[in-house]
Amino acid sequence: MEFTGFGEHAIDFYDGLVADNSKAYWDDNKHVYQRDVRAPMEALLAAMEPEFGKGKVFRPYRDVRFSKDKTPYKDHCGGVVELGRGGGAHYVQIGTEGLFVAGGSFAMASDQLARYRESVADDVRGRALEKLLAKLERAGWELRGDKLKRAPRGLDPEHPRIELLKHKRVYVAKVWPPDDVLHEPGCLDRVREAWRQVTPLVDWCADHIGLTEVGFRR
Repeated sequence: MEFTGFGEHAIDFYDGLVADNSKAYWDDNKHVYQRDVRAPMEALLAAMEPEFGKGKVFRPYRDVRFSKDKTPYKDHCGGVVELGRGGGAHYVQIGTEGLFVAGGSFAMASDQLARYRESVADDVRGRALEKLLAKLERAGWELRGDKLKRAPRGLDPEHPRIELLKHKRVYVAKVWPPDDVLHEPGCLDRVREAWRQVTPLVDWCADHIGLTEVGFRR
């Protein structure tokens, strides 16, 4: 399937799901999800594969086993191309807010977090990350990621990059509210250019965080 844009009812589908996150709504509107959301997302990732690698679409079902929120369905559809969890990823998402594009490290296991902090604390690797992030922020990207309130144990609270060292996840994001481009072939160009911009950050994460050897814990 060639990517020609997300379907005209994609945002309406998620607006409805936010209002009624139930199996009844899902069953009644699953054909809209398949036609206007999932199939275009698969086509978009396929079109990006020659440059960025093979992507995958996330499941629409929430993992509610350990959550107080028992709503069964995600209020967005996400697609990712990643080295491995935490090791650097390009991400794209469609939902009620429109088109969300991001890049970086979205989760870190304990060994990955240790390598991240070691790299940020290092003058050469840490300054390289600072420069990458500064350039992206000047281009309209927002730095995101969970942070500790205080300096991590064993690190100098006065370190020049202490705010980066507090991060437990580090990525940048940009959002385009729903517009005509979302439903046109030009949406592919928008995502492609955005992913190209964040590639240096994704590469930094791949080089200095890498894949986990210990796995993730809840």
